[in-house]
Amino acid sequence: MPSPGVLIFLAVLGAFLCAKARLAGAAIAFSLIAFLVLVATPLGQGIPDAAATFFSTLDGASTPVLNQPGGEQP
Repeated sequence: MPSPGVLIFLAVLGAFLCAKARLAGAAIAFSLIAFLVLVATPLGQGIPDAAATFFSTLDGASTPVLNQPGGEQP
């Protein structure tokens, strides 16, 4: 893929135009295409790992608080 930046830009532009025309399904499709092309680039290959780390940290921080019985304070 010689120029993924152009493809990402065109997909984002297409999503914007579809959103302005109130075509939600097409805007979502263009957004997903832009995201998938971004993840396929070397720059975007770390996005899934970063999201997994973020949600793992969030889960680790919130689980002890949510599992406390009654109104106990730590």
